[in-house]
Amino acid sequence: MFNKIIKLGQKKFNKSDQHHQDNNNPSTNNVVRSSRTAPTTASSVSNGESQTTASSPSQTPNHPMFTTTPTLEVLPLLKDVSSSDRPLLFMKKAHMCSCHCDFSDTLIMPREKAIKRQTLLELVDFLHSSSGKVNETMQSELIRMVSANIFRCLPPAHHENTGAPPEGNDPEEEEPYLEPWWPHLQLVYELLLRYVVSSEIEPKTAKKFINHTFVSRLLDLFDSEDPREREYLKTVLHRIYGKFIFHRPFIRCSIYNVFYKFLYETERCIGVGELLEILGSVINGFTVPMREEHRLYLVKAILPLHKSKSISIYHQQLSYCVTQFVEKDYKLADSVIRGLLKFWPLTNCQKEVLFLGELEEVLDATEPSEFQQCVVPLFTQIGKCLNSAHFQVAERALFLWNNEHIVGLIAQNKDVIFPIIFEALERNMKGHWNQAVHGLSENVRRMFLEMDTDLFEECEKQHAENEAKACVMLEQRELTWRRLEEAASLAA
Repeated sequence: MFNKIIKLGQKKFNKSDQHHQDNNNPSTNNVVRSSRTAPTTASSVSNGESQTTASSPSQTPNHPMFTTTPTLEVLPLLKDVSSSDRPLLFMKKAHMCSCHCDFSDTLIMPREKAIKRQTLLELVDFLHSSSGKVNETMQSELIRMVSANIFRCLPPAHHENTGAPPEGNDPEEEEPYLEPWWPHLQLVYELLLRYVVSSEIEPKTAKKFINHTFVSRLLDLFDSEDPREREYLKTVLHRIYGKFIFHRPFIRCSIYNVFYKFLYETERCIGVGELLEILGSVINGFTVPMREEHRLYLVKAILPLHKSKSISIYHQQLSYCVTQFVEKDYKLADSVIRGLLKFWPLTNCQKEVLFLGELEEVLDATEPSEFQQCVVPLFTQIGKCLNSAHFQVAERALFLWNNEHIVGLIAQNKDVIFPIIFEALERNMKGHWNQAVHGLSENVRRMFLEMDTDLFEECEKQHAENEAKACVMLEQRELTWRRLEEAASLAA
């Protein structure tokens, strides 16, 4: 009996000792962990991670090679290794490029800068080549590296640094801020662009990494003052919109939200022109009849952009978007014209010239049925422009009669338009200081005479009666003032 107890104790001791040795053995421990953690590991791109699938720890981002701080070192070329070793080397190179170099001084880190640049160039060539097969794990590490490079805190605007008000300086005359580490940043954007346009990348797989969070952070970068970066962002976002159909509603909504933020919060117009350029291509692809959602955004987000003081920076793109809406759906012409009249400038003559140019493009795409609905308020404003003391405003308004389509619309509604415009033309003929405006007014007046002589004579007669009434009222006013002066002198 005693011998049995001694043997049982030895067995228990051996088991506990073996268990203690196993816990202290890292190789055994790693085998156990790898067998438990071999299934897919998933997380979001917004946290710097993405969904990956691997069969061994050496091929996953959880490998010690990917968890340590990346260091720039010379690695073998991708074309010099076997196809089986290429994915791991690609991920190692991408992970290595996640580190940042100091560009504050050209003498700092010259070797590291050269290594990173050559590595990025090699990755770009690899994606561009037909043999550049990129699996899901490689895509995960690639997008992680791109995010680490491009997503950053942007420097404040010039007026935020100096304390000068944003309207104090002309934004078009200011020299743009250029990113000092653009030599690396450009290659990262080129790598992202190659990834998005690659026919080897399936949208169903790429959407795990190019998700809504990634797109939102991409839109935030349009605040960059570097025009080269905004140009790349515009191209990349446009390509994402074209390839990832399921992201299209979100991208449109996010762009409109940027406009709302600009109009009602920051008034920081950097990047608005590039976003409008993307939107112009998007509007061109809208189906007809246009959905109510697009009509609503036109009225709420796009037309209010006309009220900004810095409209000259992005007016060309804005005008194209507005014209695209009218060309797609002619019924929107009345809403667009009334929107322009709502935000028509009162004291900014240069802005008024821009509005007149945009108005001509809109009227060129307007149908007669829509033109009739807004003809009275439209030509009331045009009449004011004809009598503007600023010769460029008056001249640009008179140039509307050089457009054959607009002249045709005017001819169809001459009974309404002639009485409104006639008085303004007569004032220019009698008293405008600019000779060019005087000559153009005479040409328009002659055109009215040729269209309808009877109506012209009737308008001329009505104008003479109005002038006579104005003279009588002026005499009565002067007589009243004389009586008041006489009464005041007698009372004194």
